[in-house]
Amino acid sequence: MVKLLDLQAITAMHGDEYKAAVNRVIDSGWFLQGNENEKFEGDYAKYIGTEHCIAVANGLDALYLLMRGYKEMGLMQDGDEIIVPANTYIATILSITKNNLVPVLVEPTLDHLEIDIDKIEGAITPKTKGVMIVHLYGRIAYNDKLGEICKKHGFKLMEDCAQSHGCGWKGVKTGALGDAAAHSFYPGKNLGAFGDAGAVTTNDSELASVIRALANYGSQKKYVFKYVGMNSRMSELDAAVLDVKLKYLDEDNKKRQELAAYYYKHINNPLITLPARILDENNVYHQFPILCERRDELQEYLKENGIQTLIHYPIPSHKQECYKDWNERSYPITEKIHNQELSIPMNQVVSESDAVEVVSALNTFR
Repeated sequence: MVKLLDLQAITAMHGDEYKAAVNRVIDSGWFLQGNENEKFEGDYAKYIGTEHCIAVANGLDALYLLMRGYKEMGLMQDGDEIIVPANTYIATILSITKNNLVPVLVEPTLDHLEIDIDKIEGAITPKTKGVMIVHLYGRIAYNDKLGEICKKHGFKLMEDCAQSHGCGWKGVKTGALGDAAAHSFYPGKNLGAFGDAGAVTTNDSELASVIRALANYGSQKKYVFKYVGMNSRMSELDAAVLDVKLKYLDEDNKKRQELAAYYYKHINNPLITLPARILDENNVYHQFPILCERRDELQEYLKENGIQTLIHYPIPSHKQECYKDWNERSYPITEKIHNQELSIPMNQVVSESDAVEVVSALNTFR
């Protein structure tokens, strides 16, 4: 069987280093807000190219705290609108509504699967305060036009980098393209922890200070609480593991890009559509999505042939029960993607023979 994601094999690649890092934390007897967090925050900020990195408990918290920070600074308030792609994982939307802000969904393009930047200005209203882009599947969602739009209108440009560790635009990493960014280190990500973990990166010192306090019960000084905060902290164990993984991130992404190049060259079934190929700098291939009108049949066929796959994502946010007031809305491009998308094996441990097997199964589907 060719696994969609073999975390056991991925972890085994540097297993001794992880064990040494974990043992170091155990021996230290310090498990929260210690030297490991400080080191990872510094190393990740340097890697991304920002002044600040605030480690938090998970990616959703990172998204939530980013906008909550702007609210505490008086730059956003209840009822303000945030432009966001309709095609995204629900966490992006949850973080907006949890802040009593209003998501304004904008369709993606069918060839790139990312937000259609040409449609953003048409979604602007007097209540618009920011744009949240999502580098979905590891593909860049930014271009210079978007930066100009946000600058022209005075919007906060926020990035959901949950799937884009190491991706860049003209030499600048995602996470440093806008005003602030949220990162997820869920185990299956290109840079994944051994549990839930996340971070916010920014060059805004005030925002960084506010977020750090909010994530620590609202406290900037022990037992003194400036904000109604929350408990969102990365463990020392995860920080230590992530710092090891960070050393290998670019190397791992290169292997993903090589696998993607093989897929693009050899998948030739007319029943299957591949997203437009873009520069390797602009895509770290967190997933390799394909589109097929008979997606469910294709998934079953691949399963019968020993190929694991996953749908990202079967139900778009506006059709979810938790947002039932939106269920009658129509976003046809998003809905088409969610009805046709299928992710095939994509990671740094997929072997050459595995890749041949995946392509052969895809090309023999009829």
